[in-house]
Amino acid sequence: MIKFGIIGLGFIGKRHAEIIRNNPHCELIAVCDIDPSQQGYASTHLQIPFYLEIGKLLESHKEIDVMCICTPNGLHAEHSLMALQYNFHVVCEKPLGLNKSKCEEILHTALQKHRQVFCVMQNRYSPPSVWLKDIISRGIIGTIFQVQVNCYWNRDLRYYKKSSWKGSLHMDGGPLFTQFSHFIDIMYWLCGDITDIKANFINNNHDYTEFEDSGFVNFRFVNGGIGSINYSTSVWDKNLESSITIIGSKGSLKVGGQYMESVEYCHIENYTMPALAPSNPPNDYGEYKGSAANHHFVFENVVDTLSGKTAPTTNALEGLKVVDIIQRIYQLRS
Repeated sequence: MIKFGIIGLGFIGKRHAEIIRNNPHCELIAVCDIDPSQQGYASTHLQIPFYLEIGKLLESHKEIDVMCICTPNGLHAEHSLMALQYNFHVVCEKPLGLNKSKCEEILHTALQKHRQVFCVMQNRYSPPSVWLKDIISRGIIGTIFQVQVNCYWNRDLRYYKKSSWKGSLHMDGGPLFTQFSHFIDIMYWLCGDITDIKANFINNNHDYTEFEDSGFVNFRFVNGGIGSINYSTSVWDKNLESSITIIGSKGSLKVGGQYMESVEYCHIENYTMPALAPSNPPNDYGEYKGSAANHHFVFENVVDTLSGKTAPTTNALEGLKVVDIIQRIYQLRS
């Protein structure tokens, strides 16, 4: 049995708790949150110890193997480092941090402590993402000429009023960190690092945030080819799309839908599109929806990795690189 603790018992922390409890190879030992009202959920529903202070959780349960970090974005790096210092493995929700230097510190500490850091980038498990990785890795689409990522979602006052940290530059970081880092991760996973970045940003109607809600970003890939990310959270009422279009020397394709869950176009030389397994539905937050509900795959990977059967699907270095790409884009904010 792999034993888990959770720091942060909001919506995503509760999701971690339920997935851990439903995995026969996992055991949830204790949880922590600064909100005392969460104690009832921990005591009654989870029936495990609850702590208001992270230090007390870390000190009291040395039997824990893995600590899940489910706190606001701006605390991910700090809490991951605390868990590593106590010799726990870490499962960190995206993003790994809000700046590259803190993520480098996590990577350095994990290597020193011989601990694993699992970054939650669950969109890698979606069938279209697995298919994309395969055809690009095997060169089926040929040389990549151009990649376009479009992310058009709804995040209005209904979303931002739910949590005091959302909309804060210091704790949230902006839509590329909070909403769209999954799709930047997919792009990086498929095509590698970027350079020669240019960008324009605008805040259309989010007077309740400290950052832009929309942007156009273009760049070159280090491995060759050009790319762009066009994004907005100012879409009215509900999500429009998250898509990736790839133009290669042997063909073209587009994976779209609200969260890159379906292949909309595939025309590749001497290639027949295979039937893919259906994608899981998105995470449903009531008034709005997020990325695919693939968290259970993350915990299966944790179990298999710590059992010596495989390696992390998204490791600390890859989590760092996504943060690095976003930070370099946001450095162009005026």
